[in-house]
Amino acid sequence: MKLNFTHTISKVLLLVFVFSSCSSNLDFDQVNDLKLKPVFVANLAYFNVPANQLINDGELEPFYDVSEFNAFKDKFFRDNLVKAELNFEVENTIIRSFTIQVMLLDANDQVLETDSYKVPAYSGTSNIIKYPTEVFENQRLDLLKKTAKLGFVVIMDAGPPLDASSKGSLKLRSGATIYMEIE
Repeated sequence: MKLNFTHTISKVLLLVFVFSSCSSNLDFDQVNDLKLKPVFVANLAYFNVPANQLINDGELEPFYDVSEFNAFKDKFFRDNLVKAELNFEVENTIIRSFTIQVMLLDANDQVLETDSYKVPAYSGTSNIIKYPTEVFENQRLDLLKKTAKLGFVVIMDAGPPLDASSKGSLKLRSGATIYMEIE
């Protein structure tokens, strides 16, 4: 009986201690000051063009491709985007040099901006070129938000002739880093 009484007293004292602990008022208005700054990294575009696709009946023709770019159709994304960085990397294993033009197009196929990248000819060693990051902020970011399509034009520079049996390829890889601010 004495053990049971001591056990009961210790439980009561423990409960009194737990319920009499210190507490402070909670400030739920702090949620109004909450600012989230997520950063997203995504693949943007990729192509791999074999050398024999860059010739048409012996005539040089630019390689042209357009792809949909739906990133800015979402109002939430458009409204909270504060900065974007585009990165481009090209690998050339063709014995010709090229110029690659990346075009930002609106929904009516009007060119908003064109960026050009020179690609040196393949000389037997590694030919991977990482171009400086294209940063979109302020007015340039507004232009990017109007983009509905990405266009790529590959223009072959002067050099040795290519034919249907020509070896090598031209690869482009690109990515985007997106900075948002949500209040």
